[in-house]
Amino acid sequence: MKLADEAGALAAMRHSQNRVVTVAIDQMMFHEPIRIGDLITLEAIVTYAGRTSMETRVQVIAENPISGERTHTNTAYLVYVALDEDGTPTAVPGLVAESDLEKRRMQEAAERQAYRLAQRELAAKG
Repeated sequence: MKLADEAGALAAMRHSQNRVVTVAIDQMMFHEPIRIGDLITLEAIVTYAGRTSMETRVQVIAENPISGERTHTNTAYLVYVALDEDGTPTAVPGLVAESDLEKRRMQEAAERQAYRLAQRELAAKG
């Protein structure tokens, strides 16, 4: 989880050109084990950009360095907020989808963000 959070944060920092703080990690389930000695590769991309928040998709791949066998272990979605020098949330650039896959990922991310906001609102009402 720590590696996924760090990879997601780096993608969000590159996009926003600011420091970020983690505000949410969606469910993280491991579909395959990562064995001792495996090489771990993480690919993180920004899939949603709101006013100050961003969602990243982090895909984790384990590779046996001897056989070269690669296994997708899990994918996680993490949300970050960009912070200015004073530690105040700051605006982030929007995203531009360049492919059908990116358009689909952005739409799915917007739906996840709407769900998160609705859940936060319900929790606040108690």
